[in-house]
Amino acid sequence: MTDLNIAKETVAAFNSNQSFKKCIEVGPGMGVLTQFLLDREDLDLHIIDIDKESIEYLKSESNIPEGKLISGDFLKLDLLEILSDQEFGIIGNFPYNISTEILFKMLEHKNKAIELVGMFQKEVAERVVAKPGSKIYGITSVLIQAWYEASYLFTVDEDVFSPPPKVKSAVIRLSRNAKERLSCNEKEFNRTVKMAFNQRRKTLRNSLKSIIPESLRSNEVFNKRPEQLSVSEFENLVNMIFPS
Repeated sequence: MTDLNIAKETVAAFNSNQSFKKCIEVGPGMGVLTQFLLDREDLDLHIIDIDKESIEYLKSESNIPEGKLISGDFLKLDLLEILSDQEFGIIGNFPYNISTEILFKMLEHKNKAIELVGMFQKEVAERVVAKPGSKIYGITSVLIQAWYEASYLFTVDEDVFSPPPKVKSAVIRLSRNAKERLSCNEKEFNRTVKMAFNQRRKTLRNSLKSIIPESLRSNEVFNKRPEQLSVSEFENLVNMIFPS
């Protein structure tokens, strides 16, 4: 990234209400975001990169405290061990090939992961924040928004990178909502959402036919397609199909 104002804006959007101290930067590269994160006295920054050349560069060029620069695969590391089981935030210009996996890693730690601010490919960012009724509202939208408030912050054009990519990018923020648990079985919620959107052109009656009890098949809700249901309506649907 060649435009440092984009980096400054991204860092400024992170932990705006100072609700946590521990944080992880994922994939720092040459440290475009890192330099501004290190100026944040409110943050206890840990930096993770799988690229050893990046780690060595940051060791030589940045004033990073001992033990805060971690060489490893973010997707495989034990985050709670690194962060002493404390609440934390995640920030980064994320590698686009694993950006969705980073989101699902965050979901695994939703009880501790308070916020994420990151750059994604624009199409991915738009899917994450999409609302019901949109053609791009899908599995990621529902599963993330069940636990996080999703905000699209700004678009990043290709010309702020060298070399420029073939796609536009966008920075989004995910802030943990107040929900402690779903109103339905969480495992069945995840399974139902995935089943519904895996055949998104079909009505719920058809995409979910293997799990809908015969007694419910005439219910009008099953005439809808998955993109018509909000998170809470999916919760209600799961409670209908799998009453506790």
